[in-house]
Amino acid sequence: MNIFEELKARGLVFQTTDEEALVKALTEGQVSYYSGYDPTADSLHLGHLVPILVCRHLQLAGHKPYALVGGATGLIGDPSFKDAERSLQTKETVEGWVTKIQGQLSRFLDFENGDNKAEMVNNYDWFGTISFIDFLRDVGKYFTVNYMMSKDSVKKRIETGISYTEFAYQIMQGYDFYELNRTHNVTLQIGGSDQWGNMTAGTELLRRKADKTGHVMTVPLITDSTGKKFGKSEGNAVWLDSDKTSPYEMYQFWLNVMDDDAVRFLKIFTFLSLDEIAEIEEQFNAARHERLAQKILAKEVVTLVHGEDAYKQALNITEQLFAGNIKNLSAKELKQGLSNVPNYAVQADDNLNIVDILVTAGISPSKRQAREDVQNGAIYINGERVQDLDYSLSDSDKIDNELTVIRRGKKKYSVLKFD
Repeated sequence: MNIFEELKARGLVFQTTDEEALVKALTEGQVSYYSGYDPTADSLHLGHLVPILVCRHLQLAGHKPYALVGGATGLIGDPSFKDAERSLQTKETVEGWVTKIQGQLSRFLDFENGDNKAEMVNNYDWFGTISFIDFLRDVGKYFTVNYMMSKDSVKKRIETGISYTEFAYQIMQGYDFYELNRTHNVTLQIGGSDQWGNMTAGTELLRRKADKTGHVMTVPLITDSTGKKFGKSEGNAVWLDSDKTSPYEMYQFWLNVMDDDAVRFLKIFTFLSLDEIAEIEEQFNAARHERLAQKILAKEVVTLVHGEDAYKQALNITEQLFAGNIKNLSAKELKQGLSNVPNYAVQADDNLNIVDILVTAGISPSKRQAREDVQNGAIYINGERVQDLDYSLSDSDKIDNELTVIRRGKKKYSVLKFD
């Protein structure tokens, strides 16, 4: 199958402006294409990963990618499917975020090898030098207000209010496509399905201003089998920055996807061949309780995003915590694996007797309960059961002289931190 057929088979194509013409272009020669990412935070998240992976698939098929980071559009704010106006960030903040996002994009595309090596672009490079009058005369005149108001991203905000700043965003994104076509012969733009209105503004500008045809391809909004928007974990985005979402947390996220989603996500989020995935699916369906598809999914994505060493560390943390082998992990690894459990900063005057510290740290609700927990064998310090009511924590209980892990019962972990 050709590259477009493979992308469709993987569930990576949602909508195109002209599928037949796009397939023809992709099969007849090298196509230059781009995907844009506004720096609305200091990191990309899983929602951004799908168009990035499409860009990588196309590059592996011989086409040339341009990764655009919106240093200019990031100062404005995209109104698409937002209920209210975005808070504007300072230029300095946006510049810092641009640098971080450029670094993340460089992990997924090849910027060094071949005649189709990727190129990084920043739309502030052309918007930063164009005057307001020139932009209105040379670009704005090609867009009617009627056309702009027909976009879903605008229509949804008319009743609650939309500023001229955000109203003009679609023209800016349209100009990105025109400028990249003019300077780099880019003829295809890739983005999320929520960007359709902004992206087709680019094909409209190309048609009217340059009498050229551009292509748009959107990727679907990824949801789980319940219809919930994918990429959120307990209300928080799963970030590609390891300081915001650790490799262990990302590993756990993928390991816990539902059975009905696992094989579909293997097609979307990994570069395993469709034949390999079909074999995995057969084994997975024969013994779903073993979670083979989830384990492979977690391995592939964490390795892709963070590297093989990070995957091995995440796997080791998972296995050691499951076995209760706390002492086999370093303080750094434990901070990853137990990042979401209650923490207590031990004070210099705290009584370190096991009963007292259980109450002080909020692990047991009362001294009476704490004594019962200890005597009943429900308390573990660094994975080892403690049943002595006179036991007091000492330096030997501090892992890397930083923390102590207390477990109450089978699963309730708490971390004591020492200065």
